[in-house]
Amino acid sequence: MKLFNISSGPHVRAAEDATMIMWWVVIALLFPTVGGIYYFGWPAAWLVATVTLSAVIGEMVFQWLAKRPVTIVDGSAVVTGLLLALILPPTLPLPMGVIGAIAAVVLVKGLFGGLGYNIFNPALAARAILLASWPVAMTTWVKPFETVTTATPLYLAKIGQATPGYWELFLGNRAGSLGETSILLLLIGAVILFVKKIIDWPAPAAYIGTVFIAAYCLGHDPLFNVLSGGLILGAFFMATDYVTVPVTTKGRFIFGLGCGVITVLIRFYGGFPEGVNYSILFMNMWTPFIDVHVRPRVLGCKK
Repeated sequence: MKLFNISSGPHVRAAEDATMIMWWVVIALLFPTVGGIYYFGWPAAWLVATVTLSAVIGEMVFQWLAKRPVTIVDGSAVVTGLLLALILPPTLPLPMGVIGAIAAVVLVKGLFGGLGYNIFNPALAARAILLASWPVAMTTWVKPFETVTTATPLYLAKIGQATPGYWELFLGNRAGSLGETSILLLLIGAVILFVKKIIDWPAPAAYIGTVFIAAYCLGHDPLFNVLSGGLILGAFFMATDYVTVPVTTKGRFIFGLGCGVITVLIRFYGGFPEGVNYSILFMNMWTPFIDVHVRPRVLGCKK
């Protein structure tokens, strides 16, 4: 009678596969998506639909032309499209959103080999491309429930003007990217991912904690800096990306720490009022270096 099954590791496997993880992320992102549509109306709804659909079709066509297996059912293109839509101005012209979506799934992800091989976060890299190409359109913000242009809270703080209160920032009644405004809805989505054990604490805690402490030490309002801009969205949904962040707990903590430092430097000393986008992209480049230098030592082996 056979008593033991002998095989190579891993011997313990999670029930969730990549496809299930992606669709759980989609579910979590629906909360800030609905909030963005509520605050900014039909233009935001059309932008979300257009960018997400463009990402799915763009990835499908690229995989077909490259003679690769078509894998749109895994949900990764939907996640990329949704994330990109959430970090765009609500009234961005739809053709620009289409270009951004195609850049994300083709230039940033597809040409590097597809899911699991991209160096940079596709949504953030695509946003950087759009910002460099159309800076005016990418920095035009509107008030919730209105079509009146206005400045974001971070820009108002940078020029010394009155800013929204904590409660308005928490609920999302302020100008900003489509899905970054409501901290409440972002946290609901993050809680879902924590409960499903899809994300963990090191990167978000280090990222948010660094911004809070650095803002306080530099004489700025720390809570305002946590609630403003894209920090919460970036910390929970982009600094936790499996592909572009370090694989170890220590590595992810270092990653979040670096993101926080760069965000603070850009916000307080740079030309842009916000630094989340570029901080995460910059730390994406350091992920391989961090992984090499914080690898856990094998038991019984010398360092």
